[in-house]
Amino acid sequence: MVENKSKNNTTEEIINRFQRPLKAFIRDRVGRNEDAEDILQEVWLQLAYRDPKDELQSESGWLYRVARNKIIDHYRANFPDWLEDIMEDEFWEEEEDEMDTDYFWEELYEALDALPESQRTVFVQNEMEGLTLQEIAEESGEKLKTVISRKGYAVRKLRQQLGGSFDGF
Repeated sequence: MVENKSKNNTTEEIINRFQRPLKAFIRDRVGRNEDAEDILQEVWLQLAYRDPKDELQSESGWLYRVARNKIIDHYRANFPDWLEDIMEDEFWEEEEDEMDTDYFWEELYEALDALPESQRTVFVQNEMEGLTLQEIAEESGEKLKTVISRKGYAVRKLRQQLGGSFDGF
């Protein structure tokens, strides 16, 4: 008989087991180690404060879902001007409610997640964190032309994924 291990695992055991992979997951999506650390701490807080009566069917599934939501919250908190322009589009004015905003963020996050890591990192650092392409090149040790190409590829792929929302690029 297979036993559900989540019944027996303490918060500390869960943290010890998922610390590295969850941090890598978050870091790959937000680009900066400091932001990944902050988000990871928020995940651990949510784990610590969850109702102990609520048993986790899948510890990893729960943790990654919470991490994904925290990443979306992170992007929302750093809402750049180009996203405000998209949200002011006629479609959003007509359908302006929280569900549509959540849908937009989920779609954007999934599109970003589908990008190769190098393209996603450049895009996030430039558009969401406000670094210049030159700063990204210097920080990464890549040539500026390489960074520009990665950003261009990322924008093209996001346009394909998200349709007309990225036509302004």
